[in-house]
Amino acid sequence: MPVIKCSNGRYRIGNGSCIYQTEEAAHRAWAAIRVAMADSYNDYPQAAVNAAKRAIAWAEKNGWGDCLTAVGKARAYQLSRKEPISRDTIARMSAFARHLQYKDVPYSKGCGGLAVDAWGGQAGIEWAERKLKEIKGE
Repeated sequence: MPVIKCSNGRYRIGNGSCIYQTEEAAHRAWAAIRVAMADSYNDYPQAAVNAAKRAIAWAEKNGWGDCLTAVGKARAYQLSRKEPISRDTIARMSAFARHLQYKDVPYSKGCGGLAVDAWGGQAGIEWAERKLKEIKGE
């Protein structure tokens, strides 16, 4: 991705905003972005995307209520857009497997089904378990 000098004397990365005061700062930021993206994955199944979209659609009509933390809501939006997720996020998704027992709770009857779907549903959680083992080299 090229670093470009802007008309205001600052620098930007690609089509980004002109926020870097020096060319060196822009190059350092781009290097950090590349490192972060190297350890990110978006090969989770479409079923995980669909589950997150389902949870969001329901919440947009009915509200989240007391269900989900800010992290859970952010995860739903991240998965629904098929954004890359880090190894740490994959580990959190994998740990969410303990909640799969609640996957069939209707959204209107409690938080279980909504929360599981927000975290990618059964397909996403099981993918995370497999992916975590793959990353660890198991």
